[in-house]
Amino acid sequence: MSDESSQDDKDKNGVPVLERMMEILSSLELQPAGETIRGLSEQLSVPRSTVYRILNTLHAHNMVQRRLDGTYVLGPRLLSLASKVRSEATFDLLAVAQPTMKKLAETSGEANKLSVLDNQAVVVVASFAGQGQYALNPAIGQSFPLHAGAASKMLLAHMEPETIRKFLATPLKKYTPRTITDAAKLSTELNRIRKQGWASDRGEHGGSVWAVAAPVTTPSGRVIAALSIPYLAADKENDERDRLRDMVIEAAVEISSSIPDI
Repeated sequence: MSDESSQDDKDKNGVPVLERMMEILSSLELQPAGETIRGLSEQLSVPRSTVYRILNTLHAHNMVQRRLDGTYVLGPRLLSLASKVRSEATFDLLAVAQPTMKKLAETSGEANKLSVLDNQAVVVVASFAGQGQYALNPAIGQSFPLHAGAASKMLLAHMEPETIRKFLATPLKKYTPRTITDAAKLSTELNRIRKQGWASDRGEHGGSVWAVAAPVTTPSGRVIAALSIPYLAADKENDERDRLRDMVIEAAVEISSSIPDI
């Protein structure tokens, strides 16, 4: 079937304005740095007035956000929707996790964040700022590479073995001198994470930011998210780091105990 025939079928069987909306969202997905109304209009061959009206509607529902420079990016509402998508059943992961995350921020004094897989990256879907003077404030929607960071390595370690093998065969970017880019060393690290049940990050993505992470699992043991505590390395002694590790593990178990079997 020709491209022209496929487009004719789509136009005949679909709702044109929804087709345009999905094209705009798909275009923004490929341009995380943002795009202007003019740019979207030219890329999609859609009148600027149409693009403007659709973006206004999406913006009103937090599906897109308009930056100060006039560009548009995907909005936080998509993260909330994505958290509810499951293959066999649906549940609100954020609603389940947030009470425990709030309590963890209050008792630990540090920030914490909940991360999930998003294709070949890890994205933050919920976070709570720390209460301490030098505590961090993770941004919802922030994306991290699979091989650098405690939460990232936790999720990578529990992917399918063949998927891990293929990933390790690709070039791994070095973000700091501590980033593990050697495939054999990273494989050993992932094995250790699976055995011990937690992961650590000593400045692998941000040099001064360290972290500890624990898995959030279903009753069947499937890892669906990672709960982590990021903190400034210079601000913690070994005993304090161990305390944060124990706290994040306990909190992850608490969240996991409220998740239905899916």
